[in-house]
Amino acid sequence: MRELPSSIGQLNALQNLDLWECSNLKELPSSIGQLNTLQNLVLSRCSNLKELPSSIGQLNALQKLDLLGCSNLKELPSSIGQLNALQELVLSRCSNLKELPSSIGQLNALQKLHLSQCFNLKELPSSICQLNALQKLNLLGCPNLKELPSFIDKFKALQKVYF
Repeated sequence: MRELPSSIGQLNALQNLDLWECSNLKELPSSIGQLNTLQNLVLSRCSNLKELPSSIGQLNALQKLDLLGCSNLKELPSSIGQLNALQELVLSRCSNLKELPSSIGQLNALQKLHLSQCFNLKELPSSICQLNALQKLNLLGCPNLKELPSFIDKFKALQKVYF
């Protein structure tokens, strides 16, 4: 699959969208932000996906965003901080991801953040310490992330850190 039709935004009752291994997919239509009931968006191994539309921040019901292996993804839109229901964000193996937007600190429901094998990730934004619901943080295989941030001890609910 090379692209999603822009009419996808008309699927009013869609709760799960699984595009696993759609390696030819380069972008998502902005109409994806109209999927008001979408709870799970799986884009694992969409290796040619270069960016997410800013409309992704309109997915009010989204609980899980899985971008595992999206190796051409270089950044996340700042609108990602508007995902109020997001509980799990999987960015493992996003080998070209260089940074996280500071808006990530607005993800109040985020419980799991997977960043393993993000080879180009150099640091975490200080706003990440605002993630009071965060329970698991996976930083395995992030060679350019030299140390855990000093603010890591501010997490109230953090149960496991993989580093």
